[in-house]
Amino acid sequence: MLKPVSRPFTNSLARLSKSYNSSSLSFVRRLSTKEHDIVIIGGGPGGYVAAIKAAQLGYNTACVEKRGKLGGTCLNVGCIPSKSLLNNTQFYHQIKTDTKERGIEVSDVQINLGNLLKSKEKAVNSLTGGIEMLFKKNKVTYYKGNGSFIDEHSIKVDPIEGGEEAILKAKNIIVATGSEPTPFPGIEIDEKQIITSTGALSLTKIPKKMAVIGAGIIGLEMGSVWSRLGSEVTVLEYSPVIGGAGMDGEVAKSIQKILKKQGLDFKTNTKVLSGKVDGDLVKIEVEDVKSGKKEVLEADVLLVAVGRRPYVAGLNAETIGLEVDPKGRLVIDSEFKTKHPHIRVIGDVTFGPMLAHKAEEEGIAAVEYIKKGHGHVNYGNIPGVLYTHPEVGWVGKSEEDLKQAGIKYKVGKFPFIANSRAKTNLDTEGFVKFIIDAETERVLGVHIIGSNAGEMIAEAGLAIEYGASAEDIGRVCHAHPTLSEAFKEAALAAFDKPINF
Repeated sequence: MLKPVSRPFTNSLARLSKSYNSSSLSFVRRLSTKEHDIVIIGGGPGGYVAAIKAAQLGYNTACVEKRGKLGGTCLNVGCIPSKSLLNNTQFYHQIKTDTKERGIEVSDVQINLGNLLKSKEKAVNSLTGGIEMLFKKNKVTYYKGNGSFIDEHSIKVDPIEGGEEAILKAKNIIVATGSEPTPFPGIEIDEKQIITSTGALSLTKIPKKMAVIGAGIIGLEMGSVWSRLGSEVTVLEYSPVIGGAGMDGEVAKSIQKILKKQGLDFKTNTKVLSGKVDGDLVKIEVEDVKSGKKEVLEADVLLVAVGRRPYVAGLNAETIGLEVDPKGRLVIDSEFKTKHPHIRVIGDVTFGPMLAHKAEEEGIAAVEYIKKGHGHVNYGNIPGVLYTHPEVGWVGKSEEDLKQAGIKYKVGKFPFIANSRAKTNLDTEGFVKFIIDAETERVLGVHIIGSNAGEMIAEAGLAIEYGASAEDIGRVCHAHPTLSEAFKEAALAAFDKPINF
């Protein structure tokens, strides 16, 4: 659980807002006032889950969302649309390159980019509409508009189309306003030639050359999508390794080799100095971190994927003196409370990994704290997944984590090339890696490269949550033939010896 944090106000939030003067307050009084037990500001994964859980626990619950569609970044311009493109472009790539060996003769395969994007939008609309139905089912009041603080218990709703202007009075408030792409100093985003992940989901033509700043999850996934469609993709990364926080070093090196074979070009230890539109091209000046050598690269499209930052615009948090840390995160204690105990904060706008499933767990826990006085999120057991092909999934500790902590450990690995289902699928790249405590053999971390790694990693999370040992897993019968047998074999390798390798 997050530890209590106490930091002084930043200058921007230390000053009380002057936005609500006497005349505006008079206007506010004329608006309709609605009372609720709990109001959630933000309808993303954390916010909408918190709203549904609160309603299920008997609270008169409202959720304020200004996007016009529920689901936040994840459902609208993040997790869901990107997975649609990743899944469908992998089908296209496989049909073009991999069917002959399978005995399937296919000719004249074409990509229809317009229909590809329509398929993505269909998935998005289905899911966002589904959340609205869940709100109705659970009697959650949905306000379409921007929610901003008037005082510690009052929120003003500035409506968007289809919404209503109102003042909401709440006994408890949960802030779940999410995050936004982190800008890159000196590079101006136009979402046409210089784009964020949002623009990368909606390009109307396939760029001949694409450069990507950042070899984290977003950069690698979007780079894979457009590489499969025919773009020459160059990934620029400041650090010496790809993959981002939490990914095991051995796994990062392995997936980099695999993606390079697929056509992605990597320039690690590379500092981006500038990126400017010059006619039909974007010119990117870079510098080698080790040698100091500079060069200018050219691309049709530059994707800036250097991470995300907390989103507090329009929240008017300074009015009630909410604290922020130097990274812009709203400060909370271990029960998600701000300095005002009835105001809690969850998801990307506060501490921890910026992951939809982490926000969902916090949404449920925050409501349970309100109802029961206790909640639960195990921050040592939050899985991560990279949805390239093969996928990469991980949970728990990496070797680097344990070396830094001075914890003795053992490793067991099993390659998919020795797995019968992977062989029949002609999809054998990757491995399962177990990291266990050297003395107790308790599972400390699991890292997987392989088809369906994102699904398989759930078994590892369950093992870690309940303190299972590698032997516990090795003695569980796994169906044959399945990819999950590699999971069992890696557990066997960690404490004894695998059978099939």
